[in-house]
Amino acid sequence: MSLDESELPRTEDEWRVRLSPEEFHVLREHGTERPWTGEYVDTKTPGVYHCRACGLELFRSDAKFDSHCGWPSFDDAIPGAVKEIPDRTMGMLRTEIRCARCDSHLGHVFEGEGFTPKDTRHCVNSLSVRLEPKDG
Repeated sequence: MSLDESELPRTEDEWRVRLSPEEFHVLREHGTERPWTGEYVDTKTPGVYHCRACGLELFRSDAKFDSHCGWPSFDDAIPGAVKEIPDRTMGMLRTEIRCARCDSHLGHVFEGEGFTPKDTRHCVNSLSVRLEPKDG
């Protein structure tokens, strides 16, 4: 289910009706699920990960890798699907990632860790995405 711009909820109360309490906390209140608890931490299924709030395609499974950090990790996002926002919470400077269509919180992006040749880790809450498995 992918929503177009005209179908997106306009208020947080409208989002609260569409999302579970856990999804609302992560996606709309910028929460974080506990490490190692998300359904996609160890998933190897080929497909595309969509924003759980609006359905926008965000990440392809071939960009997913094992970072052993407790959350699904991707070394690249689909171009134009994710926006980066400076995050100064928690007493440090990080880069938050949000869905480019609905502005829902996905997680954070880190660079310079050396996990992949792209040297980028999009650390994503499983509650922020939904996997559409590849046919076949």
